[in-house]
Formats: sequence, structure tokens, C-alpha cells
Amino acid sequence: MDKSRVRILVVGSINMDLVMSLERAPEAGETVLGDSYTYIPGGKGANQAVAAARLGAEVTFCGRVGDDANGEILLENLRKNGVDTAYITKDKDSQTGLAAIPVDATGQNRIIVFPGANGRVSKEDVDKALEQTYDAVMMQLEIPLETVYYTYKKAAEKGIPVILDAGPAMKVDLSRFEGISVISPNESEASAITGIKVQDEESALEAARYLARETKAGYVLIKLGSKGALLYEDGRHEIFPAFKVKAVDTTAAGDSFTAAMTLKMIEYGDIRKAMPYANAVGAICVSRMGAQPSLPTAEDVSEFMAQRGL
Repeated sequence: MDKSRVRILVVGSINMDLVMSLERAPEAGETVLGDSYTYIPGGKGANQAVAAARLGAEVTFCGRVGDDANGEILLENLRKNGVDTAYITKDKDSQTGLAAIPVDATGQNRIIVFPGANGRVSKEDVDKALEQTYDAVMMQLEIPLETVYYTYKKAAEKGIPVILDAGPAMKVDLSRFEGISVISPNESEASAITGIKVQDEESALEAARYLARETKAGYVLIKLGSKGALLYEDGRHEIFPAFKVKAVDTTAAGDSFTAAMTLKMIEYGDIRKAMPYANAVGAICVSRMGAQPSLPTAEDVSEFMAQRGL
């Protein structure tokens, strides 16, 4: 491994995204004609891995695909983006994960996920990947929860900082993440985990306090979309405003934000310094169509920030 680069292990999901562009989503029982559709590599885990690799991290991925055409396409895509796929298993008993994503004229998406092989990522898979050394581990909730809990426990035992992008929205056993470095849900995910409806700074702060109390996390970071992000640590909070851009497609914005934040937090040794960079990455992502095709390179981000005098 290249010691000069931040080494990140991503344990998570790999999907083929079927992205459908349409004027608006249909109501129940209604048929709506779409404009176009395309197949794009996705999955929260793979999105984060590609995002971090494009930004300059040395990324290893632990996960599963099916032994099918989509699986082969997705593995090749990860390799092309510089992600180490040595710990991705081809599962002969499952299909590769699929996400169906209608995107309306405002850029808002709705996502239906078929987990497939992602539902079989195992503790044994994680053990093999953790035989190597890493500067950070990133996880999400699109693989079995027991595997997520196990990954945190094993990485923590090795003293590796763990960042949990707490999506998709679901209830989790927060006690299993005690002492985690960063837990980072978006508004709907924070609402699902805490039972507190997150809709403004006040409710986001209430949810952050709850998460901090239940997990004793080093940092709670709640992604607030176009409003930016709320960072909570030890009774203090700060809002980091988002950059204003025209949103085309919000798919993978949160994934790219978390990947950028993780990389720069390790690089700078300071999560606050990492926040403007992470917000810039998220802003570039929402201004482009698709999940992984929208993920910026380090050069893209430098140019974006330079244009804003940063």
C-alpha cells in the first residue's frame, strides 16, 4: 500500500442503478411516460468507494455481487476507478443488487432497492478484508445489520476509526455503535433512527443530541441537503452551509459527501476543516446526473472551490 495516501476500507453495497428520468413520479394506479432510462453503477458502498478513490484515497472494497453480467460490469467499473476488488465475492446463489431510481424534473429521486448479493455479505468476508491495515473504515446500512455491527466491533478492536453513513433509513441498535468515530445520517435517516422528525436546525440538533447520548460517538454529523450539515460534538454544534448550485439529481450526494469528509478528516486530522471540502463534493454531485458518473475528481473540487475564492 502507498503510505502517502489515506487508506480506506469500504464495507457495503454494490448495485446496478436503473435511473429513470421523468417529469414527475406517478400516483398510485397511474401510468406516466418517462423521458429516458439508463443503467449506471451504484450502491451506497460502491458510490463511497469510487468517490473516495477519485478524490485520491487508496480504497479497498469488501462486499458481494452476483455471478452475472451486472456483477461483472460493476467489478470492472470499480477496478477502472482504482478500487481494490480483492475482497469482493462473486456469489453464485444470488443476483447482483439492483436499484430502481425515478428522478423527476426537480432532480428529486425515489429509490427502490433489491439487495440481492448485498444481503449475504458475511462476517467471514469482513475478517478477510481486515487482515490488511487501514486509516479508516466506511460503512452504510445496505448489507445485513449483524455484519455492520460486527465490522464496527472488529475495526474498533484494531483501533481503526469507523464512519457510519446511517442510510438507508431504518431503526438500528445504537448501543452496538458505542464509541464510533462518526455517525452521519441525513434528515430522514435521523428521523427513522431517533423517532424525532428532523425538519430544521432545532430538530436536527435534538436528534444529534439523542444520537450522541446513545452511541457516545466522537461526532454526529447530520446531512441537511440544501441547508448544509450539522456537526455535533460534546455539547457543541455548528452548521456548515451548503454551496448553492442547481440540483439536477441528488443520487449519491450524501455518499460522496461522506467519502470526502472521511478522506479529509483523516488527511487534515480535523473534521471541521474537512467540512467545506465535503460540501463542495456534494454540491458538484447534485449538479450532475447519475450516481457514480456524477462523482467529482480532486481536480474538479479544486476548480469548484477556487471559483468561489476558497
